Amino acid sequence: MKLTVNKSRSLWWAISAVFILSGIISMVISWQNPNIHAPLRPGLDFVGGTRLQFERDCTKPNNCDKPIDIGVVRDVAKAQGLGDSSIQIVGENGILIRTKNLDADQRTKLRNTLSEKVGEFDPQKNQIDSVGPTLGQELFRSGILALVVSFVGITIYMAFRFQWDYAIFAIVALFHDILITVGSFSILGLLLGIEADSLFIVALLTITGFSVNDTVVIYDRIRETIKVHPDRPIAEIVDDAVNQTLTRSLNTTLTVLLTLLAIFLFGGETLRNFSLALIIGFTMGAYSSIFIASTLLAWWRERTGQSVAVATANATDTSASS
Repeated sequence: MKLTVNKSRSLWWAISAVFILSGIISMVISWQNPNIHAPLRPGLDFVGGTRLQFERDCTKPNNCDKPIDIGVVRDVAKAQGLGDSSIQIVGENGILIRTKNLDADQRTKLRNTLSEKVGEFDPQKNQIDSVGPTLGQELFRSGILALVVSFVGITIYMAFRFQWDYAIFAIVALFHDILITVGSFSILGLLLGIEADSLFIVALLTITGFSVNDTVVIYDRIRETIKVHPDRPIAEIVDDAVNQTLTRSLNTTLTVLLTLLAIFLFGGETLRNFSLALIIGFTMGAYSSIFIASTLLAWWRERTGQSVAVATANATDTSASS
């Protein structure tokens, strides 16, 4: 079955617009939320503070008979002046608390009080992390700078290897993938309390590389076909290029997604949000390469009427050089 992406390009653009708009609305709501004050719910890496994770010891008799009441945990935190802390129940027997910087005595007092209220904790599974606000701000700035540098580098590379319109629409597709990934995490932050940490920035950089690689494969096939058949309509050339590379794109994406799904399910709490961001971003990267970057290029060439002229010029240059 041949896929005609240009025939329904308005539909593909509308689907992307819905996802992007939903994410933007969520980011605005998140910014207005007094407990977040940011487009995404920031992790400890960025805002600084102390993160404590405790898990009950279920080897002790009757210690895990009752589920943990998050209301009791909130009451304990409030009694110790930590009422504005972010509190989550992890699994059936774990507690995750993100709060302001605590010294050793405050951490011990909080752990002991919680242990009295909800059950004894397993000391082998307790996790306590502290990050200063200065380090958090430096991590955020470095992450944003890395993203900007990668976008600039990709734009220059695409402009030299192809042409400026190829480069522009490749960057549009990249923004599409990044916006949807960020918007999805904003929605998940509001609904499920999922936070964006330094690994989220790493995920965005990885998504950028994966997405542009898929787009380059399709664009390369479009350029080759234009040189061989300069008089063919650009929409047909794009459709053929997408179909010729479709199996490769889907196989690559599905193979990576299977690995990421395994990490998400069995990789532990630390890698779960990282793998989730990659799953969303890689899926959107394949989608944008096939349905966004290619159709935008066809639309632009049709609108400017330059497809035949540019292709003919390239074909002439090739013949002259040979």
